[in-house]
Amino acid sequence: MFKKGFLLFAASFLAVLILAACSNEKSSTPASEDGKVQVVTTYSIVYDIVKNVGGDLVEIHSLAPIGSNPHEYDPLPVDVQKTTDADAVFYNGLNLEAGNSWFDNLMETAGKDGEDAPVFLMSKGVEAMHLTTEGNEGEEDPHAWLDIRNGIKYAENARDGLINVDPDNKEVYEKNAEAYIAELQELHDKAVKQFKEIPEKERVLVTSEGAFKYFSEAYGFQAEYIWEINQENQGTPEQITRIVDIINEKGITGLFLETSIDARSMEAVSDETNVPIMGKVFTDSLAKPGEDGDTYISMMEWNIKTIKEGLTK
Repeated sequence: MFKKGFLLFAASFLAVLILAACSNEKSSTPASEDGKVQVVTTYSIVYDIVKNVGGDLVEIHSLAPIGSNPHEYDPLPVDVQKTTDADAVFYNGLNLEAGNSWFDNLMETAGKDGEDAPVFLMSKGVEAMHLTTEGNEGEEDPHAWLDIRNGIKYAENARDGLINVDPDNKEVYEKNAEAYIAELQELHDKAVKQFKEIPEKERVLVTSEGAFKYFSEAYGFQAEYIWEINQENQGTPEQITRIVDIINEKGITGLFLETSIDARSMEAVSDETNVPIMGKVFTDSLAKPGEDGDTYISMMEWNIKTIKEGLTK
């Protein structure tokens, strides 16, 4: 995996050098003839939040494709070129883009690893939760956006980053952010109200990956899972046995499967316990354009509805 990533970066870097050598433009020349701010985001959820704040003033290239795992990604040559030309880069942080150090390598290759580089941390100000599984103890859990209050922080950081690189349009970004944040606050309040209708002892959320810690703390759930963080060895016999015991002990009546996760492990748990999978939920990726869950707000609306209905049937 490391060798593959290294070779890809070497090839990508060479491509960038060739493109640069063939161009007579100065590095400060705008990448877009229409004057839009050129933005790179690391995955679809950050893309959508930045898009809502930037509106028609931004043109965004998102790296990890919809439905993929942003924990680990091998940037393509086009990603290197887009990042090199970008006016701003927005990333989640909290170890989300840390797999094989792909994000750090990309920033170095694209020349955006300096202290003053226009690279903005979307999770700035979030109170990080941490992993507990042996071998990962103390690492930050990246899934902060599943608490909509943190989504509001992301929107604020997107606003501030765009103002930083495009101060002439400060008022537009502030206005867009204000309207978007109002929508997010309304959705958060709705979630709190709806989940209070579920008896506390029944608010146990079982998923494949342990991505719902932030969500569970925000909305009064107990988060249980097969494995804690996406990695190569998932759904081991020991992990399956552990979650089966928890399900039987707590009398859990419904399981949930993430849209970006292989279903086989959760299906095995369902077969073993005779507890049904009540629906799919979004974690690391939006849905494809035109489908339910293709924006940050609609994915959270979907999760709220699916979990509420799944635990009250």
